[in-house]
Amino acid sequence: MSKKILMLVGDYAEDYETMVPFQFLTGLGYTVHAVCPDKNTGDSIATAIHDFEGEQTYSEKRGHNFAINYDFSAVHTQDYVGLVIPGGRAPEYLRMNERVLEIVREFDAVQKPIASVCHGAQILAAADVLKGRRCSAYPACAAEVKLAGGQYADIAVTDAVTDGHLVTAPAWPAHPAWMAQFVKALGASISI
Repeated sequence: MSKKILMLVGDYAEDYETMVPFQFLTGLGYTVHAVCPDKNTGDSIATAIHDFEGEQTYSEKRGHNFAINYDFSAVHTQDYVGLVIPGGRAPEYLRMNERVLEIVREFDAVQKPIASVCHGAQILAAADVLKGRRCSAYPACAAEVKLAGGQYADIAVTDAVTDGHLVTAPAWPAHPAWMAQFVKALGASISI
């Protein structure tokens, strides 16, 4: 069986929510294909660093460039064991791409693990895969989760929630819990 993970990214995806899962999963031995509509292998996206500095919402600063390492047009979901959807501002426009939504629906239909964090829930809602499911996201996305028929999981920013093959978290401070639950959903284990 393949050990490939698909990661859907776009300009101003949250830096940590993109870089950390990519590096973590690669370090575990997975091949992670980072793809973006209208981008090809060797192109890059601009990321954004979101931080919680005491205001009513997060602040945003320019992040690193993140390299696309696979062509979006070459994606065949049957080649992958799981899907990662980082947050940030990218989901706002990625959710308008019909192929992005088809990819999410294809993973969901065969119950392959899907990890979504922060604003990634906007893509899940647009793909119509949240009905009856418990889903965490950045609190500003709670209305979208509910309008899509999901149950918004109002959990600590350091926690994650798994509902079947769907693993979600509110923001990057949840990486340890989110990635641990995703790895478990993939059927893998880490022992020391």
